[in-house]
Formats: sequence, structure tokens, C-alpha cells
Amino acid sequence: MFQAAYLPENYFSQHDVEDIFGNGETCEIDLGCGDGGFLLQMARQYPDTKFLGIERLLGRVRSVCSNAETERLENVRVLRLESRYFLEWFIRPGSISRLHYLCPDPWPKTRHHKNRLVQDHFLPVLHRALAPQGEFLFKTDHEEYYEWVLEHMNNSPLFRKLTWEENEFYYPKTDFQLHWESMGKHIHRARFAKTEHTAQA
Repeated sequence: MFQAAYLPENYFSQHDVEDIFGNGETCEIDLGCGDGGFLLQMARQYPDTKFLGIERLLGRVRSVCSNAETERLENVRVLRLESRYFLEWFIRPGSISRLHYLCPDPWPKTRHHKNRLVQDHFLPVLHRALAPQGEFLFKTDHEEYYEWVLEHMNNSPLFRKLTWEENEFYYPKTDFQLHWESMGKHIHRARFAKTEHTAQA
């Protein structure tokens, strides 16, 4: 029987896409997939693409897995793990074709900025995890966090900014985006591609 939850025997070794899905070399990641609305819509739209949701909260993981299994979306897997650990230690370098990081906690207070995922030391980690020409796609309702991400990404030779028009390609809205838009908030978006520059350890 199809099981959406990926339960590795060893969390301390690197895993590739074949380990997780049984075949393939790359997959797309929904980092902090929540209740899986975006993840499942993408999986339905692109049945030949593999999608891995990363989520820390057990209840959300169970919900996404239940829905994926009910619909028999066999191109979906969900892993309960912390985002930084997943990217830095768990996934084999070069395994991610696109990483979606959508409406995360902006950690707005200055003393909490250290908790933001996108930092200078994070960029080489992201670069190694992405496949050649791999993409990082980011959305937020928080303007200051958007500017923070732009500054870090644009100042790094590891990435180049890509265009992202509203209807450039199929891209469903997350539940958080729908919520913020219902309150009249503007959603900022940015898309970057991995360059051939070598990341330093």
C-alpha cells in the first residue's frame, strides 16, 4: 500500500531522491508545507514530478499524508524534519530541482532575525542542495523580510534573480497567501536560480 510519509531508518546519513521515492534523481521541495494545500495541488498538476514536503509539526504531517494517500498521489512524500537540518545534512547535494519557501514566519523583531532561514551562511547550503540550474522560489506578505531576502540573494554570486510574472507558470496560492490577501495584504515574490559559482564550505 502507498505510504506518503517518509520514515528513514537513519536520520544521520545523507539521502537521495531514489531513497525517498524509489527512483529518480531530483525532486521539488515544499519547505514548511503546512497542511499541504500547495504541495498537493502541485502534485496533481504535475504527476510526473516528485514533490517532497518538509514539515516539523506532526499533526500537519499526518494531515498531508492522509490526503495524499486518499488521492493516491504517489509522487508525494512528506518528511517530518527541521528545515535547516534537512538541507544541510539530510538531502544529498544536487537533489533539488526547485525549492519552494512560501509565506514563512518573518521573525519581524530585530532580536529574532537570527532565526530567519535566509542568512549569509545558509546560501552555500542552499546552493549545494540544488541541482544545476535549480531554483529557489520565495513568497511573503512581510515587506521587510522580502527586502532582507533580496539583499542576501542578490549580493551572493551563488544565485541570479529570475523573472516571475503573475501568470508565468502554474503556481497555486498557499492557505497563508489566501489569508493575507483576504486581509488586503500584498504578497511579494522572488525567484532565483543556482549559478555555476562554487560554494565555499
